[in-house]
Amino acid sequence: MPAQPDLFAPPPDPSHGTPPPTWADLPFFDTDWPRLASALAADPRPILPAPQDRFRALALTPPEAVRVVILGQDPYPTPGHAMGLAFSAHPDVRPLPRSLANILRELRDDTGESLPNGDLTPWASQGVLLLNTHLTVPAGEPGGHAKLGWEALTAQVLDRVSRRPTAFVLWGKPAQAQARHLRPGGHLVLRGVHPSPLSAARGFFGSRPFSAVDAWLASHGEPPIRWGSPAPAARL
Repeated sequence: MPAQPDLFAPPPDPSHGTPPPTWADLPFFDTDWPRLASALAADPRPILPAPQDRFRALALTPPEAVRVVILGQDPYPTPGHAMGLAFSAHPDVRPLPRSLANILRELRDDTGESLPNGDLTPWASQGVLLLNTHLTVPAGEPGGHAKLGWEALTAQVLDRVSRRPTAFVLWGKPAQAQARHLRPGGHLVLRGVHPSPLSAARGFFGSRPFSAVDAWLASHGEPPIRWGSPAPAARL
């Protein structure tokens, strides 16, 4: 029997800072990306994540593979944390960003599963699109690119993936506002409290989003997401 692939092994860098081919037909890349790319190049501030990671979420999860969308706001503004997937962090980041630590705490409480670190790439490899509303942020300036124009891409991606039933996890009001871009359909749309330490205790903990997604997938004849691994839990 051939060896099974290790979902938790780090993949090669997929994007090199260019639009992923499977998403490149979105109008954004013709109408908006040239201006936005020029603005990023002209910005003297350090921009996160690195250019080769900006489209990592799209590169790892092509449209036909998307089963679940977890929508974030913007990348972590701390240098060394953001790696192109919403809420995810590089495997060697310690301590974890507090929102991510809360997500992994809820994962353990909900499913009994854990991850060896804060890298959520294994989720992306199973059809979980970990998309930020804004794909870049100036270092140390949360929300610093909120008006740069990334929401045009977010809108088009959500329109594309909502052409068939999909599970959407929208944590916090900014993510929930993006639900207006979803086409009508038999979707699961989970609207919940953001995992930020400022709000997690007001309804994120105990919300059980992971088991809810798996139950919905099962009802549509889809296998569950392998959220965790047998590896020791990350130290939160």
